[in-house]
Formats: sequence, C-alpha cells, structure tokens
Amino acid sequence: MAPLIDHPRRYELANELHARPFPSVERAGRAAYLAIRAKGDAARRDRSLDRAHLIALLDRYGAAHPAPDATHFMGPIGKYHLKWESHTEFVTYTVFAEGVADRAYDKGTFDIFPQDWLDAAPGQRITSALIRIEPVEDHDAMLERLHGWFERESLAAAHVLDEALVVASDFRIDEAGHMRFAVFPRPDTGERRIGRVVQRLCEIETYKAMSMLGLVQARKVVGDLAQIEMELSRVMAAMSDDAPEGRKDGGMEDALLDDILRLSTRIEALVTQTNFRFGATGAYEAIVTQRIEVLRETRFHGRQLFSEFMMRRYDPAMRTVKAAERQLDGVAERAARAADLLRTKVDVARQAQNQALLSSMDRRADLQLRLQETVEGLSVVAISYYALGLAGYAVYPFLEPLGLSKGLALAILTPLVVLTMWLGLRRLKKHHLG
Repeated sequence: MAPLIDHPRRYELANELHARPFPSVERAGRAAYLAIRAKGDAARRDRSLDRAHLIALLDRYGAAHPAPDATHFMGPIGKYHLKWESHTEFVTYTVFAEGVADRAYDKGTFDIFPQDWLDAAPGQRITSALIRIEPVEDHDAMLERLHGWFERESLAAAHVLDEALVVASDFRIDEAGHMRFAVFPRPDTGERRIGRVVQRLCEIETYKAMSMLGLVQARKVVGDLAQIEMELSRVMAAMSDDAPEGRKDGGMEDALLDDILRLSTRIEALVTQTNFRFGATGAYEAIVTQRIEVLRETRFHGRQLFSEFMMRRYDPAMRTVKAAERQLDGVAERAARAADLLRTKVDVARQAQNQALLSSMDRRADLQLRLQETVEGLSVVAISYYALGLAGYAVYPFLEPLGLSKGLALAILTPLVVLTMWLGLRRLKKHHLG
C-alpha cells in the first residue's frame, strides 16, 4: 500500500490554533497597550513596514527578532515582556512590567515605547491603554481607588470569572491620551488567568475602537443617501406623470433613464466605499460582545457592568451603522425597481408605437394592392392596344378576299385580344405568387 501522505500545510494549520497564547501576568504589575492602524486601505497595507517597526523596537532593547512572515511575537525586551500581534487592519503591542507604580497610571509607564519610535510608526494610533494590576482584597479600598482613578458617571466595574478578579474602566481617554483599566485579582488567582483577562480587556477596547470607524462612515453615508432619495423621489414622480405635449417621442423617458443611471452609479459607488467597513464593523461588534460574555460578569457594589455600559453607549452607535447599511440597501433596491418600471413603461410605449406602425403598414399595403389592381387593369388595356395593332397587321392581307373591312376586323379581334391578355397576365401573376 502507498504510504499515508500529510497535506503540505497540515502542521502549519494545526499550529495556527496555538500561535497566540495568553500572556502570564504577575498579580502586581502594569501593562502598556498600543494599537496602530495604517492610513487608507489598512487591510492591503505593506506588512513589511509593520515588521520593520517591530524590529526597530526590539533592536532598542537588543532582543531577538521574530520569524520571517510571523504574525505573532512574544519575548523579553530588557526587563519587560512584549506581546506583538498583526491583524487584518492593525497591529498591537502590549508591554508587561512587574510591580505597580506609586502613582497610578503614571504616564512614564508608556515610556517603554520610545517617543521617536512612536513618531516613526507606519500608521496612526487607533487606541492605547494603561492597565494596572493590583491585588486588593478590601472592597472599600477598591472603591476608593476606583473613585479616584475614574469618572464616576461612566465607571463600569464587575466581578469576572466566578469572582476571581474585579475589572474596571470608564472608557475615557486621559490627559496623556490613553484609556485606563484596573484589574484586582484575588491572591489565589493564577498568572495565566490574569493574563487572559488583561488580553480580553485589550481586545474589547481595540475592537470597540475599530468598530466605531463604521459610525463615521455611516454618518457620511446617511447624508449622501438623503440627497439621493430626494432625487429618486423626483424621478419616480416624473415617471407617474403623463408626458407633456411635445415629449411624446420618448425624450422624457430617455432623460429619466439618464437620471436613474446616474443615481444608480452613485449608489454603487457608496456600496463599494462602505461594503468592507460595514462588514468589518459587524465582525468587530460580534467580537466585542463575545469577549465581554466570556468574562462572565457579576455585579460589583451596584456599579454598571461592562455589558451594561456597552448597551447604553456602544450599542446605539452599532445600530446606527446597521440602519445606514439597511438604508443603503433599500435605496439600491428602489433605484433598481425604478429602472425596471421605466424599462417596462418604455417597452409598453414602444409596443404601442409598433402596433400603430403595423396598422399603418397594413393600410398602406391595402392601398398598394388596390393601386396595383388598378394599374393591372390599365396594363391589360395598354398591352391589348399594342397587341391589337400587331394583330391587325397580321390579318389585313386576308380581309379583301373575305370581303371584310378593317374596322370590322378590329372589332372582332378586340375582345379576343383583351381576353387573351387578361388571361395571360392572370396566369403570370399566379405563377409568380406561387
């Protein structure tokens, strides 16, 4: 038997499931997070620039380089630990440091990323965050810290993973330009579990920020669609009116068709511009929802949950995006129906014109047939006249022996010649008409 052959990419695909492990995070530590998105069409960006930017950071700390074409990297950089990931539209950097600073959310934590290195980034910051991990068992002490670190009006705090940790954030950008997250693990919480929670918080923030890009697109599209709908309504109203005098030749239909084609072109351009962004927004929203669900939140001292914060502040924005997408689809369908109706109207008008033309052709053929019959009768007379002359020359020599005059001979020959010509033409006509 032939040996069993593995698919050439079997191991690569199997290892992909383990390519992005969760980090291990100390129970007392801090993290700095950065997500960078390239300008323009980020999904088709030059990913070699991302790799070059990563290597520039690693070289600052004398760290090892990732494997060629790697989409994930974890390793030490000096006394810190770096986690780098490349995604469809963005790349993320997370640096973990041991111990907590005396001053919460000290902007010096983000100095792990050198300023000149940040200035050379091949894209724009989509979000950044500072995360403080601190084991505090006293809930009153937690609340005191939270009220000092975050805005109370938008503060969301919850027990997660069967009350193994408390997580909190107000989802506001601080004076240094970063989001803030607090993680309070119980003393018996494992480092891997803390790492998973920190990773989930970073993903929630990143995908929330990425999905909000769809809101910007939706607001622009809604304005364009309002104008298109007004013009489409005008075209539909014109289609329902009878053509004015002097426009019965189809000129009005041609003008309306040009308008519909122009509107359809604008709609298709909007669909092309927004198709990827709206689709990505839906995918990112689903990830945000899923990441919050896996945290298994329970209420912490009456504060709103992350899921409740998203329901009040985030979900309306996503509904706006979905509404804009539905509106765009609806306008596209209306334009298609308008084009179909106009084509139907033009087809009916052309059928009526064709029917009138056929009737006119029938009348003309009838008249032509009558004229032809009239001409045919005249032709018999004319031919008979000349035939009678020739026949006369043939019988004149025989008239004198018979005692007949020329007039009498012509009178006798005339009906015979006419009858002969008429019968001959009729036979010829039947022969040619089959």
